Amino acid sequence: MSTMLITLMAAIMISMILMVVCYTISKKSMMDREKSSPFECGFDPKSSARMPFSIQFFLIAVLFLIFDIEIVIIMPVAVTMKTSVITNWFFTITMFTMILIGGLMHEWKNGVLEWAN
Repeated sequence: MSTMLITLMAAIMISMILMVVCYTISKKSMMDREKSSPFECGFDPKSSARMPFSIQFFLIAVLFLIFDIEIVIIMPVAVTMKTSVITNWFFTITMFTMILIGGLMHEWKNGVLEWAN
């Protein structure tokens, strides 16, 4: 018990020391207009570098991420098919697929998947 307490105290002390050292060494800078403006080879930029992007790119990226996560969830299901009761397995997969299809239909109904407006 005492070795665990000593190890915990040492870890806390080392992390505190590192935080204090990082805080004292870190470079402090004041953000002003010149530092926050874009820099192109010493010249002023011809156009704004902070142009907004289309929200549809963001929505497609989020959909892609969601479906990637769903594929990661589905992959172990094929492995567990051999060791589980087939009716429970089939019910689980059917419910998961129905939820996915319901989400896709909801997105389709709201027009998220339509690229050209």
